[in-house]
Amino acid sequence: MSPEAKPPIVNQTSVKDTLPIPPEQQMPVSSPDALKQRLEWGEPALTIFDARDNESFLEEHITGAMLLEFVEDSISSMSRDRDIYVYADGEENAKQAAEKLRNKGFNRVSRIEGGLKKWKSIAGPTEGRAA
Repeated sequence: MSPEAKPPIVNQTSVKDTLPIPPEQQMPVSSPDALKQRLEWGEPALTIFDARDNESFLEEHITGAMLLEFVEDSISSMSRDRDIYVYADGEENAKQAAEKLRNKGFNRVSRIEGGLKKWKSIAGPTEGRAA
């Protein structure tokens, strides 16, 4: 080996030496713009869950969203690789709902950043009494 050449750097880190990623950092967050673009392109195989209460859902929700509490018992038949988007009244509630879905084996769950309020700010379509 010539004096100018350096030996390759070898990563000696083993799996046991790496720290686990905290759950709050594992949870993907999707921008409302990215979801809106997917819907406008007609991309299939995605589900939007509203994790708020029934009254809030009836008042207004993202077009096509399903109320999570009503379908929670029947989602076991859904593909575990389906893209799932979740929103709630607040970020913490959305995190909890997404974590619950992850615990049921769904591995492609993402929170919608800013929930319904941010969705409406980008003129995302809504339905319900207030829409």
